[in-house]
Amino acid sequence: MLKKFVMIGVLTGFLLAFPLLGSALAQGTATPPAPDTGDTAFMLISSALVMLMTPGLAFFYGGFVRSRNILNTLMMSFVLMAIVGVTWVLWGYSLSFAPGLPFIGGLQWLGLNGVGLETTGYLEGSAPAEVVSYAGTIPHQAYMIYQAMFAIITPALISGAIAERMSFRAYCLFVLLWSTFIYTPLAHMVWAKGGFLSLYGGLGALDFAGGTVVHISSGVSALVAAIVLGPRKNHPDRLSPPHNVPFILLGAGLLWFGWFGFNAGSALSAGSVATVAFVATNTSAAAGALMWLILEATLRGKPTAVGAATGAVAGLVGITPAAGFVTPLSAILIGLMTALVCFYAVSFKHKLNIDDALDTYPVHGVGGTLGAILTAFFATTEVNSGGKEGVLRGNFGELFVELGAIAIAYIIAAVGTWLILKFIDSTIGLRVKEETENQGLDINEHGEEGYNSEFGDRINLS
Repeated sequence: MLKKFVMIGVLTGFLLAFPLLGSALAQGTATPPAPDTGDTAFMLISSALVMLMTPGLAFFYGGFVRSRNILNTLMMSFVLMAIVGVTWVLWGYSLSFAPGLPFIGGLQWLGLNGVGLETTGYLEGSAPAEVVSYAGTIPHQAYMIYQAMFAIITPALISGAIAERMSFRAYCLFVLLWSTFIYTPLAHMVWAKGGFLSLYGGLGALDFAGGTVVHISSGVSALVAAIVLGPRKNHPDRLSPPHNVPFILLGAGLLWFGWFGFNAGSALSAGSVATVAFVATNTSAAAGALMWLILEATLRGKPTAVGAATGAVAGLVGITPAAGFVTPLSAILIGLMTALVCFYAVSFKHKLNIDDALDTYPVHGVGGTLGAILTAFFATTEVNSGGKEGVLRGNFGELFVELGAIAIAYIIAAVGTWLILKFIDSTIGLRVKEETENQGLDINEHGEEGYNSEFGDRINLS
């Protein structure tokens, strides 16, 4: 009897083992790989760092303008966190990164439909077949929110060129249209799978963290916007000096700090490439600040705090497309050369009588252009096997690829921005009234002041 029970038990267990084993195998096949917690934490922190750059930019720009326009200038950056923070989820991410055409993404990820916590497989079914995710160790949504921070700060850079004279309502409409029709196709072409210029099945342009997508696009658009909008009423004869230099230094410091997330985070994992980008970022910023101070001391007699801040930002702009592809010594050269060229670009801008109020094109446009060109020269697979060799390593063809990417970015940004501005001007108008410009945009556009003099007048010395 006992033997019968044992045999029945063994047979039952044997028979049940097949469906249990099949279920386990099926579950193992269906369960996606778990995200790497270290890489995920690194990318979420990097996303937060890039987000901090937008308030940093607000203070950097805000310190330059007259005190009566400080809040309006701050708001022109802060409002991007609201506008693009929503539109990126609704349609921006899908148009930028979903598989689609070579020049624009598809619509399958609208509203983040299908964008979940999966780490891989979400790019299957489109060419090139071997690329099945943008970052295989982090959740898809982590990659999405990281890219959202780039989409937020890029149009905010344009505000520096149109400060103190553009209607806030017109500006909000402008950034809504610009982020949709200018930023998304450029981001798709350079960074998305199947993009025309992409390393993932395109021409293979090297843009590690946004030389073309961020700085050239915003810089060129800023120049066009300054021309279309026209100069301020007090330009160039009665320009005011920066009203708050400590704000400028604070903003530059926040930008420098956040740029580590901007560049090192673009490695998409906490590894050797992130380290390369981190070191290159700090090195180029330092070299840029040093070069600007030397130029000011040599040519103008005194090194200035504003010059140090501007030089650091120029160095950061120049290294952005190259950060994950170059050695530290190359980063020094990129920082020095970018600051040198941007220094003279700022001086030359004044001779053209174009009121790019806060030098957006001379720093971001010129710096981004030079940075992209220098990337083609200094790139090496010794620091990043996923990149390419540059001109100095015998790959002369890379220079033509980068020049083509630069030309495409210039054309899309210039023509697209001009069309958007002309549309807005013909509908709701672009500029504030002359009286509003003279009184200041803070009280007229927002109904509040950055520095309320009411309380200062009530000091009782008795």
